[in-house]
Amino acid sequence: MLGKVLGFLVDSNERAIKRLQPLVKEINALEPEWGSLSNDGLRAKTREFQARLQDGEELDDLLPEAFATVREAAKRTLGQRPFDVQLMGGIVLHQGKVAEMKTGEGKTLVATLPVYLNALAGQGVHVVTVNDYLARRDTQWMGPIYDLLGLTVGCLQHESSFLYDSRVEGESPSLARLQPIARGEAYGADITHGTNNEFGFDYLRDN
Repeated sequence: MLGKVLGFLVDSNERAIKRLQPLVKEINALEPEWGSLSNDGLRAKTREFQARLQDGEELDDLLPEAFATVREAAKRTLGQRPFDVQLMGGIVLHQGKVAEMKTGEGKTLVATLPVYLNALAGQGVHVVTVNDYLARRDTQWMGPIYDLLGLTVGCLQHESSFLYDSRVEGESPSLARLQPIARGEAYGADITHGTNNEFGFDYLRDN
């Protein structure tokens, strides 16, 4: 019985991966063209996508191009190119499913793909993590990608809040590229990093 259950789970995963392959191929096919864009041209893709959404396109329609945009931005700012398996993880997250990844497999980078795509809708995206350190670190670490693409990134801490700004040196490395701002401004950013506690208690305080 256990063997049958395990076999079913393996087969289900394989089928799910096969369904993602066409989207991955679409994203990969765009790499040469996207790689030839200037930084300004890459940033202009954000405005283009937002306009297309207003004209009636859906986020799913934009996924291959948006993911290609994030991958190119990651290569330029972080020197990291998301692998095909990371693209798959990003697609799964966008679809509202769970993507299990081990430590070191690049979960933080994977998240930038669906986060950027969903931020295009202009309703704000919350990236929830487990402690203040990770919320701050991920804002600093992935901020250059979003910054290049013209999106703002907020960060909630227990008694403070910040906006990613590449020009800010900070009092210490832990505060580099973080501009202190009011809490409401952090929520007004295109993307806001924080912990479940901060999001939860802020909601209870004033919705």
